[in-house]
Amino acid sequence: MKRAYTNGILLDGTEQMEPVRGKVLLTENDKITAIADAGANLDGYEVIDLRGGYLCPGLINLHVHLAGNGKPSAKPRDNAALVRKILSNRLTRAIAYRLVCSYAKLELLGGVTTVRTVGGIADFDTRCRDDSAAGKVLAPRILAANEGISVPGGHMAGSVAVAAHNNAEALAQLKKASEQKVDLVKLMITGGVLDATEKGTPGEMKMPPEMIKAVCDAAHKLGYTVAAHTESPAGVKAALENGVDSIEHGAKMDEETVRLYKERGAFLCTTISPALPYALFDTAVSGASEKDQYNGKIVFDGVVESAKTALANGIPVGLGNDVGCPYITQYDFWRELCYFHKYCGVSNRFALYTATLRNAQLAGIGDVTGSIAPGKSADFIVTRENPLEDLRALQHLEVVVCRGRAVKKPSPKRRKEVDALLDPYLV
Repeated sequence: MKRAYTNGILLDGTEQMEPVRGKVLLTENDKITAIADAGANLDGYEVIDLRGGYLCPGLINLHVHLAGNGKPSAKPRDNAALVRKILSNRLTRAIAYRLVCSYAKLELLGGVTTVRTVGGIADFDTRCRDDSAAGKVLAPRILAANEGISVPGGHMAGSVAVAAHNNAEALAQLKKASEQKVDLVKLMITGGVLDATEKGTPGEMKMPPEMIKAVCDAAHKLGYTVAAHTESPAGVKAALENGVDSIEHGAKMDEETVRLYKERGAFLCTTISPALPYALFDTAVSGASEKDQYNGKIVFDGVVESAKTALANGIPVGLGNDVGCPYITQYDFWRELCYFHKYCGVSNRFALYTATLRNAQLAGIGDVTGSIAPGKSADFIVTRENPLEDLRALQHLEVVVCRGRAVKKPSPKRRKEVDALLDPYLV
């Protein structure tokens, strides 16, 4: 299929992108073949008139849990028990897998054309990845980690991560993940906001440094990068000292941490979305205890300060929104860009660049996607308004194209109660 997208205003996804008018984007099957001048011969092309819309690369979400739907919950759930039930028989497994695929579709309808999963149920993420690539399901490109590696009592142990009691069990899980042909490895090094048993202790160290090192060394020999859930300064240092490649979430940094990032060549995946409700919502709304709100504020401030420090010191920063956490839905990644702009002080242009080309580069697929250029995958979105002027333009899409497959007027079913609670924090 050869398509010509005409009358659009191009934003190419590069750091210095500016709106470019008078061009036609040509694609063939799943690739961008050329950017031609308006008036070029379009014989043999299906012509799609964008009517002055803004065409930019599809968004790339670097921190996704496809098994969650983001539904707010006033009471904590026993996720480990739920996963055991899901995996207990073929019928429930099949139903759960279909749900995972439907959640992946919602990511796409929200303008996300690539996701990087960092903890899932069984091998569902790699299965969805392969079914998406084969055109069997409508979903983004997926870089999958499947189940993460945690420890007993550790973050997400028993749900989207396996609890390893020792190094041998951790390495056995790595071997299993490799046999499932994952794209990266995920470690759960510290606790999170809701894991903490006391005020002031979010991000408590859970995984021993020797286990971190053992998994990282083995993963690197197999050609995998390692991402790590870390929400405290001590956790970040332990992760970097023992070989982790990307810090997920982050925490406030000192000079030693900055040095470790640079020596390791690691990057920070900033996730402002998940802690925001616990930190900023009234507890009557969030259902959080005083302890959880206090700890949520520590993590929220740490994530924001970490991103600011990284940017100021030339440490690469990517964006993810930890979709699946309460209030974080699959179609709302655009909010993370707004928060990055608001709380970290970056320009709209830099936020869009980060969520497209920069994220692609950090994920190791910058030669495949992330920008509008000949030879790249046909992954892009079209908005009616200019996202460089207002990032909220990204919530209303005219077209989503992923690997050449176009979805016109995508309209994911929204959770209006979530919109009403989160919208005041956009500006």
